This record gives sequence, C-alpha cells and structure tokens, in this order.
Amino acid sequence: MIGRRAVAAIGIAVVAVVIGAAFVVGGDDGDAPVAEPDVAALDDSAPTTLVAPDLPDRGLHPDLVGITGWLQSNVTSLEELEGKVVAVQFWTFGCSNCKATLPHMSELHQKYGAQGFEIVGVHAPEFSYEADEADIVAAAAELGVTWPIALDPTKRTFHSWQEGPTAHWPRIYLLDRHGHIRYDHIGEGRYDQIDAAVEALLAEPA
Repeated sequence: MIGRRAVAAIGIAVVAVVIGAAFVVGGDDGDAPVAEPDVAALDDSAPTTLVAPDLPDRGLHPDLVGITGWLQSNVTSLEELEGKVVAVQFWTFGCSNCKATLPHMSELHQKYGAQGFEIVGVHAPEFSYEADEADIVAAAAELGVTWPIALDPTKRTFHSWQEGPTAHWPRIYLLDRHGHIRYDHIGEGRYDQIDAAVEALLAEPA
C-alpha cells in the first residue's frame, strides 16, 4: 500500500504539473505567439488606386480678359488648347500657399504632358511688386514653373472667373477637351484627387 506521505507527495506533484501547464498555455505577453504581419499592408510599393471625384459639366470656361501677355509659350488663348485637358491655376509668386502647390503641378505636367494635358498659370498679382514681368520670369525659373503663364496684372480674369465677394489664390479649374469646366478647387491639398481627375478627363473620348 502507498503510505500517506507518498500520497501527499503524489498529490503535490500533480498540482504542480497542472499549475505549470496553466502557465504554459496562458503564457506571458513576451512569450505569446506573434502573429505574422500583413505583408501587403506594409508594402509601400503596392500601387495606390486613385479615385476620381465627381466631374460635373459646369459649362464652357469664361473668357480670359485683360491678359497683357503670355510667358513661356506661343499660346495666346485657351481656345488654342481645345482638344487638351487643361488646368487653369490662379496664382501669384509671392503667395506661400500658391508656392506650396507648385511641386504637385510640376508632377502633373511631367506625368500627363505627353498624353494631352497642359497647365495655364494665370498670374494675378496680389501686391504691386508681383506685377513686374521680369520678376515673374525670375520667380518662375526659381520655382520650377515651366508651363505657359498668362499675365493678368489688373486681375480682370482673376475676378471674372471667380464671381462673388471673394476671389482666391491659389485656385485650380480643370477643363475637359472641349473647354468645359469639370473641376474646381480652392487652396492647397487634394493632390491625389486632382491627379485622379486629370487622369479621368484624359480617358474621356475627345
């Protein structure tokens, strides 16, 4: 027969095994199995799908009025660009918000220029020092603006396109191949949206 001490020892051993098993199953946070990472979620090289915004037809663009000249182009009107998707951006070189948008505008120009996309920067000075043509030329070179620039020194086009009590720098309008306004954005940002809108307009039939 097994003595009482032996039974007690066996009982203690069984309890120890059970307790030990409990610790192995539960584990410490540091010992818990680590889930495999979602490789697709961590892959920065995975392509991002751009979703185009709504692009309602807002009608034919207004005329350019009070334009005193063009820089960096032989173009003298928007009508000469029909058949292309055109971004018309109101800007002035002294505006910090305008300058912040220019790297993206340059990216658009490089990405889509060969596909029938053009930019027209309507330069409408906020202050008198921004109206000097030589200074505009120098600023365009410094800021990497390589697309056509329409000079609007008295801001007639700036205000005729932006009806209402307030007009804005920067502001971008996207025109389809028929010269109709299809997109309008004030200020910085929404760069992915603008990119997607340009791509969608280029995909429309001419």
